[in-house]
Amino acid sequence: MYSSDPKSTYEKYTTPPPPAFAPQTFAPPAADYPTTGIPMSSSNQYYSDSYGSQLPPHPGPLPLRPRVPVPWSTGLFDCFSDVKNCCVTFWCPCVTFGQIAEIVDKGSTSCGASGALYTLIACVTGFACCYSCFYRSKMRQQHALQESPCGDCLVHCFCESCALCQEYRELQNKGFNMQIGWHGNVEEKNRGIAMPPVVEGGMTR
Repeated sequence: MYSSDPKSTYEKYTTPPPPAFAPQTFAPPAADYPTTGIPMSSSNQYYSDSYGSQLPPHPGPLPLRPRVPVPWSTGLFDCFSDVKNCCVTFWCPCVTFGQIAEIVDKGSTSCGASGALYTLIACVTGFACCYSCFYRSKMRQQHALQESPCGDCLVHCFCESCALCQEYRELQNKGFNMQIGWHGNVEEKNRGIAMPPVVEGGMTR
C-alpha cells in the first residue's frame, strides 16, 4: 500500500523534475578567438546581415530635372511687330542692348553702363556682337529658350539688330517693363503684392 520508508517518500516529493531539454552551447575552438583581449559580439552575423539588407535606402535629395527648352515667343525676323523698338534698335542699338543687359543681369549693371560699354566695343573693334551674344546665351539659360535658328554667336554676328529686337520682345512678353529697368520692375511687383485690391462702389450692406 504505502511505502514504509519516510526518506524515500521525502525525496520523491522534494526532488525537482529533470528539464525537458538541456540547453546546448556551441563554441568555436579556442584558435578561432583573436588574442586581442577585446570581447567579441555574440550577435548572429547572418541575422544582422539579412536584416540590414531589408532596410529601405536612405531618402536623399531628389535630382533636379533639367528644364526642356521652349521656343521663343516671336521669330527672329518679326521686328516690325514692334515698330518703335525696331527703329530705336536700328539707329541706337546700344539703348536696346542696355535695357536687355540690365534685366538679364538682374540689376547688377545699369542700362547706361551696359550701353556705354557696348558703344565702346563697337567703336574700337567694330564687333559689338561678340559681347552681346553672351547676353543672349545667359538669357536663354534663365528662361529655358531654344538655341534657334542657329548658335547665339552666329545670330548676333549676322543679324545683330534682329537678335536684339527679338530679345527685347521676349523679355517684354515675359512681363518685364523694359522702360523702367530691373529695379522698377521689382518695385512694381512688390507694390502689386502689398496693395490690397480696390473695391469700387464703396461699402454696402
